[in-house]
Amino acid sequence: MSSLMSRRLALVFALALALASPACAQRVAVGGVPLPDFADVAERVLPAVVNIAVQGEAGQIPPELRGTPFERQFRDRRGRQQMSGAGSGFIIEASGYVVTNNHVVGSSSRVVVSLQDGTELPARVVGTDDLTDLALLKVESRTSLPVVPWGISAAARVGSWVLAAGNPFGLGGTVTSGIVSARGRDIGTGPFDDFIQTDAAINPGNSGGPLFNAAGEVIGINTAIYSPSGASAGIGFATPSDLARGVIEQLRRDGRVERGWLGVAVQDQAPDSGAATPSRVRRGVLVQGVERGSPAARAGLRQGDLVTGLNGESLETSRALIRGIAGTPPGQSVRVTLLRDGRQQELAVQVGRRPPGAN
Repeated sequence: MSSLMSRRLALVFALALALASPACAQRVAVGGVPLPDFADVAERVLPAVVNIAVQGEAGQIPPELRGTPFERQFRDRRGRQQMSGAGSGFIIEASGYVVTNNHVVGSSSRVVVSLQDGTELPARVVGTDDLTDLALLKVESRTSLPVVPWGISAAARVGSWVLAAGNPFGLGGTVTSGIVSARGRDIGTGPFDDFIQTDAAINPGNSGGPLFNAAGEVIGINTAIYSPSGASAGIGFATPSDLARGVIEQLRRDGRVERGWLGVAVQDQAPDSGAATPSRVRRGVLVQGVERGSPAARAGLRQGDLVTGLNGESLETSRALIRGIAGTPPGQSVRVTLLRDGRQQELAVQVGRRPPGAN
């Protein structure tokens, strides 16, 4: 037997012994690399993960159910106007604030939050945001409720371990583990797509539940899956916490989210596009159209302008421009740097309030 084969067998044997030992309830090191054990994290965070049931018109078919055999079941269940397990959520404040998805609660006439110990609490919808598919609920409890902390989603790296928790298929508190498969995913649901992709099993009913890092901090809100069958295929998407926190804070304060708006149609412009503008040598955001009477029109932006900067920061994608403007309070001015007829210009634009349904 070769020495290499002997070392491999010894490693397998050592691992088998470790797994059979109570000591592996903590961690097992293979080749010097520790394997994760989420037991302590799960025990700590699960009490703050809730099941959410709704009654009434839910408003939207959950995106993870569309085009699957479960879509008809959801429609039938919704039509019967009965209480049924609709999704998941998590408590962020001991006073009873609960985060979930907008598509979980929709325009429901009644929402009930169930804790892990079976306690059921009627919930009030504080506010919803369709563009990020987020919702904030409020429940009243005589006792202080368990909470989970927000984490920094930007710190999550591709390959980092994560734990998803929620109410898949109405089964109740369930955890699954995986890794961050990718970051910044655009799945075509709207201008604020910036999803964390994970292979942790996410199924119908997990919507609105938290995605934890290895420290038990919420770095995402499980929102959608990609699956031909409707069940987990190892491709799930979570709204990053860095985006969600600002939305949730606005919902708590105002009950709605206000976003800045320019009133332009834009597209990414690559250097090799061949356009008859300086975009041949500069990357930026091409203005395709300007809405009449919009903030952009009043400031002098024109079709064909190539926007290259916002408030002194360079821009390369239309998504970056949309997010930068959306994050600016209506009424505040921004500096837009652009190329027009081969010359760089800078315009001051007073950002407007984004009207419902606007791009």
